[in-house]
Amino acid sequence: MCRFSILFLSFIAYQCVFSQQQKIPFQPLDVFELEWVTDPQISPDGKQIVYRRNGFDIMKDNSIGNLWIVNADGTSHRKLTSREVSESQASWSPTGDRIAFASSTEEGSEIYMYWTATGQIAKLSQLEKSPNSLTWSPDGKSLAFTMFISEKPPVVAKMPEKPKGAKWAEPARITDRLKHEADGSGYIEPGFSHIFIIPAEGGSPRQLSSENYDHSGSLSFSPDGKSIYFSANRFEDWEYRFRNSEVYKVDVDSKTITALTTQDGPDYSPAVSPDGKTIAYLGFEDKVQDHQNTLLHLMNSDGSNKRVISSKLDESVSDIYWDKDGKGLYFMYDEKGNSKIGHITTSGNITKRADNVGGTTIGRPYASGSYSVSNNGTITYTKSRPEYPAELAVIESKKEPRLITNLNADVLNYRELGKTEEVWYKSSFDGRDIQGWIVKPPFYDASKKYPLIVENHGGPILNYGDRFTAEIQLYAADGFVVFYPNPRGSTSYGEEFGNLLKNNYPGNDYNDVMDGVDYLVNKGIADNEKLFVTGGSAGGIMTAWMIGKNNRFKAAVVVKPVMNWISKTLTADNYFEYADTRYPGQPWENFETYWKFSPISLVGNIKTPTMVMVGMKDLRTPPSEAKQLYHALKLRKIETVLVEIPESYHNIANKPSNLISKVAHTLAWFKKYN
Repeated sequence: MCRFSILFLSFIAYQCVFSQQQKIPFQPLDVFELEWVTDPQISPDGKQIVYRRNGFDIMKDNSIGNLWIVNADGTSHRKLTSREVSESQASWSPTGDRIAFASSTEEGSEIYMYWTATGQIAKLSQLEKSPNSLTWSPDGKSLAFTMFISEKPPVVAKMPEKPKGAKWAEPARITDRLKHEADGSGYIEPGFSHIFIIPAEGGSPRQLSSENYDHSGSLSFSPDGKSIYFSANRFEDWEYRFRNSEVYKVDVDSKTITALTTQDGPDYSPAVSPDGKTIAYLGFEDKVQDHQNTLLHLMNSDGSNKRVISSKLDESVSDIYWDKDGKGLYFMYDEKGNSKIGHITTSGNITKRADNVGGTTIGRPYASGSYSVSNNGTITYTKSRPEYPAELAVIESKKEPRLITNLNADVLNYRELGKTEEVWYKSSFDGRDIQGWIVKPPFYDASKKYPLIVENHGGPILNYGDRFTAEIQLYAADGFVVFYPNPRGSTSYGEEFGNLLKNNYPGNDYNDVMDGVDYLVNKGIADNEKLFVTGGSAGGIMTAWMIGKNNRFKAAVVVKPVMNWISKTLTADNYFEYADTRYPGQPWENFETYWKFSPISLVGNIKTPTMVMVGMKDLRTPPSEAKQLYHALKLRKIETVLVEIPESYHNIANKPSNLISKVAHTLAWFKKYN
């Protein structure tokens, strides 16, 4: 028996080793197989969760999403409806007997209702445009929402009538707005978003707001249902006060709108306490700087007694939600590259409730994710680790979080992912502690030195973290160690750290990144003779800056960069949003500073073989920016190629095939010089 047991255990061990050896690294086509959770909404009694289940359509090359429902213990996991169309914005009725949601139709997005007892669904609306911010009235009889209403263009030219059957060019686009286009959607149609209310049994929507102002964002009813709180920028010069918004309330019957806040800066996301006496909202007084923490405020329902309660937390607050007894609020925040759920009492005492929120930005490891809370305090949220994208997690009665979905087991259980490790090191500029992560190749051998890819994040006022990232896993799968740092200017390290790039960008964030490279070289993790660098958007700016400052990298891929702050500032869709914060004054007032911080000013130093990549419809960092670098390098006879992604806005990886293409081109360029 003993000999048989030994043989049996040996066989099992062999089978385990063999099984492990059968795992392969993450593959490009695996991207199409990934699924992830967004917008989990828990029922009022905490027993069921409805969420949007997202994936990619390999035939249509886009993302798709439907609503699914599951018990809080993970049982009875099923699709909410039998409809095979886009569904989103699920919202439980106050009693949990119905779920309102938005869904696409042949005529556009509409409001639907699902009855939990019977599983029946019905379309409630016939809207001109898509509804947003679906919000139940406390009595469950109505739904409020926002919707865009078109306006006539500022000038209507009288054209002669074209002959029958003639095919003329598209009509001219006419605008008199400061912001008249948006990356990802293009031309902004003339019009404004307004607040509507519709009976929960269906019927005609009634418009509550008017005048030429945008009324968007979250909505919150008073407990008696007579008022709706919202945020807007209802100032005559709203175009030029683009960072400003205020909290208002609208009387549902009279449509009278009352302003409740007045500070110069963004005030938004109002949330009414259960007793209706207190309004929580987010915002800050604008100090005109690169980064400011978003603070949690309270005020009486009439706008009096305003106070900040989150001052003990040196991070931005988001996604606020009152607890059932009205003694505090749940909220989200980022800390050291990790997104968390916290709870704060009305007196300002903070406790952490969950780590590792996120996993909905599939390409790269940015902060993301969401949560909801039931009446009994059960929390559901999107949880992610470097090993998997967003899954559905539940926390009951302050217990440890429990995953109740495993959407990617069919793929990731059979892949050997690169291991993600946190690193800390000192900045040579001022001795600050800088955080970053490395992803090692699958089947990593510590006795070897590996080529290193530096992946610079965008923003720059954003953060990377210990979250799943398809792009970086594909780099690691091809035999590279990948380093992604959070240099100064990154969020989640306090307001002062995030504002260190004020009037100095790119600046000493360059030192922070290079110090990380030296740290990894000195540790023997990276081969100093095989260094590569890439990054997109602000990461593209940093990449171009780095190869203009030194020639240590064997090759670079500069993705959707700003090369010239003077030309970018007056052509991009967000050009006015950082006027007087990034650099003092406008370009014509401060030419020398704008030029000093433009990577194109360093192009004469570049010797690094450089691939330049950009989306051909990019409105955030227009293709003309990338072409400035490409043409300059060609004129200087530096090895370079230009990769233009057709029909792509700033988010090149929005289509999964483009994500794969971006990585494939980057790896092909690096391997040419490896």
